[in-house]
Parts: sequence; structure tokens; C-alpha cells
Amino acid sequence: MTRCLITQLEVQSFIERCMTAVGTKPHHARSLAEVLVEGDNRGHYSHGLNRMDMYVKDIKSGICAKDGEPVVVKESVATALVDGKNLLGPVVGNYCMNLAIQKAKEAGIGWVVARGSNHYGIAGYYAMQALKENMIGMSFTNTSPLVVPTRGKECTLGTNPIAVAAPANDGDSFVLDMATSAVALGKVELHERRGDTIPEGWGCDAQGKITSNPKEVLSGGGLVPIGGSEATGGYKGYGLGMMVETFCGILAGAQYSKHIRTWKVTDKVANLGQCFVAINPDNFAPGFCDRMSDLMAIQREMEPADAHTPVLAAGDPERMNMKKCQELGGIPYHVNVVNYMNECAKSVGASPLLPCDKLLPN
Repeated sequence: MTRCLITQLEVQSFIERCMTAVGTKPHHARSLAEVLVEGDNRGHYSHGLNRMDMYVKDIKSGICAKDGEPVVVKESVATALVDGKNLLGPVVGNYCMNLAIQKAKEAGIGWVVARGSNHYGIAGYYAMQALKENMIGMSFTNTSPLVVPTRGKECTLGTNPIAVAAPANDGDSFVLDMATSAVALGKVELHERRGDTIPEGWGCDAQGKITSNPKEVLSGGGLVPIGGSEATGGYKGYGLGMMVETFCGILAGAQYSKHIRTWKVTDKVANLGQCFVAINPDNFAPGFCDRMSDLMAIQREMEPADAHTPVLAAGDPERMNMKKCQELGGIPYHVNVVNYMNECAKSVGASPLLPCDKLLPN
């Protein structure tokens, strides 16, 4: 597998150039680029640069708005309903999370839901904003129907991610960022683009049968919930997906379930529902960070089943990936992804292209 090493600044500037080339406001393009680069830096390649062409298409086609700002439709001291005005998801997400944090400072909790939004990158990006204020952050979004519910064979739910970030001592934190499907669709797409098979339990074919062929998942099949089949607890992932839909599409009055447009089909606006929560631990029992640190230490310091694979806490794999990128001096991207995105940039007249002169050994 040939990989190119590209600095975060180079990737961010590239994404901003591509987005502004199709008419995106510079500060909106910056918001998107920051989220996508953060996804790659944390090792979530399915939600980083790999996704840029989708955002370019949405703006270029006019199906996603490039002018305006989100607005509050209804609010109380601790809650708010926001109209995202069909803007880029990260623009809506940043606005809502900032509002949730402000409300948490005043009321101890801020719960903000948005309608009229679009794909916003990794959910964890928004939850982690609360860590800067020593608060707990949560973020949820519904997505296009890509997941087949337990006992079904039709996609009626999105990957509907859950993100929770909680502060601990000395800059440590618990950061859970997970789809309620077995994996994100982007991971299947990456395997398909590389010509690899997928692990059994990621998705099913058009008849609802588990498959290791990514093409069958992407054409007529679908992802399966966390847990896989009913026998192995897939109904739990299905239930979590429904919970996220309740917080997002249903609570915000946005589109939901199979009413959301088909993934990557720009025949109508997405009108995604999203939910952002900030909680101030100071409004509860004292010593939150101390207990959070102890909770994670209990897990990390136990004797592992395999001496070569220590027990981790949520967020540890991402921190390890970020440290690796720092040591390398950039983010390693598969050469096929770089070439694909450079072709996308050429098609909209954006330059210079992503460099690929620093190749990492296989």
C-alpha cells in the first residue's frame, strides 16, 4: 500500500481552495477543512479528505447553500432549535455547539438541535469543543438511510453516530466517537476503492445476508447495526440508531429515516437533523475530573488478555494516531485517495494540487 505524507496545513489549504473554487465563503470553507483534517489526523480517514468531493458536489450543484448563517428559531435558557439554512454541516455544527456551551455556562446544560443541516464530518469534533471549557460534550446526527435494521433487508436508518467527550485531569479525556452501524460507510468505500474485501459483519447484500464483498454492500445492500445479526446483539445497535434519530430528525423536525435523500444523490436538500449537548460538571458532584481519570486508569492499568495489546479507553487510539502523524511530520494518505482528490480539484479549477513527493515505505 503506497502512502503519501502530506502536512495538515497542505491538506487544509487544499480543501479550502477546492471549496472556494465552487463559491463557498472562505470562513465556511475553513470550518469544513478543519473538521476534515481533524478526522484524518485522528485516524478517521472515512470522514476526512476522502469526503471532500461530496461537499464540492453539494455546493457546485446548488443543493447545499453557500450564503447565509444559521439562525435560532426557538430557545429557552438551556435549549434551542436552530435552522441551519441548508448550509455546510460544519458551519451549522460549530454554531450549535458554541450555543450549547454558552447555555451550559449559564444553566449547567445546553441542549441544541438543528434542522436544515448537511453532513458535518466526525461527530467527535463537536463534542470535543466542550473539553476546552472543561465540560462534557455530546453530538449526534442522522444520515441518509444506509443501515438495514435487525430482521430487515431495506436501509431505513443512517449510520447515526454518537459522540461523547468528557474531561479528565492533565488534559486527558474520554472521547467516544462511533457510528451505530458496525462501521461507517466510508470504510466500506475505502476498501472498495483499494480493491480489498471487508470483514464479515460490516454489511449485507440486497437480500439482507452478511457479505464480505464491498460492492454488494454499496450496490443494493447496506450496512448492519453494531452487533451484526440478531443472535449477536445487532438489535442493540438498531435501538441506538433509533435513539439518535429521536434526538435529531424527530426532535428537530428535520427529515428522518427513509425520508432522507439517498446517500450522494443530490436530487433534493438533505435537511439533516443534528443534536449538540454541553454539560457543566461543576453543577453536579465535585471532583468530576478526578473520578474520570480514575475510571480510565482502572481500565488502562489492568492486566490485558494479551500482553501485546493493552486495554485502552475511548479516544486512546485517536491519540496514538495523532502522535504518529506528529512524529511523521504529516498525515499519511493512500496514493489513490490523493490522486482522486487531485482530479476533483482539476475539475473545479483549484490549484496547486496536493503534493505526493513524500512516499512512505510499504
